[in-house]
This record gives sequence, structure tokens and C-alpha cells, in this order.
Amino acid sequence: MLRGGGRRAAVVLRRAASGAGPHGQGQGQGQGQGQGHGQDRDRAQPLEPVLLRFLVCPLSKRPLRYEEATNELINEELGIAYPVIDGIPNMVPEAARKTGKKPPAEN
Repeated sequence: MLRGGGRRAAVVLRRAASGAGPHGQGQGQGQGQGQGHGQDRDRAQPLEPVLLRFLVCPLSKRPLRYEEATNELINEELGIAYPVIDGIPNMVPEAARKTGKKPPAEN
């Protein structure tokens, strides 16, 4: 879900999906052809920090916290984590895992 400047977030998402860096250049440019090709694919790409200003949980509509160690977007309130795959957040509720922290009980 996007909040606020959705146009800018859409541009960042398109760049992330195409493999372009923050300045519109492909991440593999400037390196020798064929060198390290498989290494980039095996390494998890982190989330673009600018996206955190726009992304909210699709269930609670609250901001998310990025956890670099697990490469996930965390919703502390609901106790769930959305995976970030190749720099792109997978925010489908069915893809979220439970973090083990119990959400506060509703009265």
C-alpha cells in the first residue's frame, strides 16, 4: 500500500524491479561481463530506504519497520513480517510470517 507521494514510490519500485540503481543505471554496469554474475543473484537485495516513507501494512494501514538482518518489513502491532525479495517487498498478507511476538489483545 502506498501513502502520500505514490508517483515517486512507483518510480522507485519500477527501478528496483528493473535492477536499476538509485540513478537509473543497471546494478551490473561497470563490471566486467560474466564476472560475478551468479553472485548478485544469490545475495539478497536490501529495500530502498526511500520506500519506507510510502509503504504501509495492507492490513493495519500502519507504517512498517525494515529489519536488515532478516530482509523483512515488520509490523510490530500485528506481529507479522513481510519478506523483501530482490529488493521488492512482498506485501501479500498470505506471504507474511508470524514474528512470534503476540499482538496486543483487543478488548
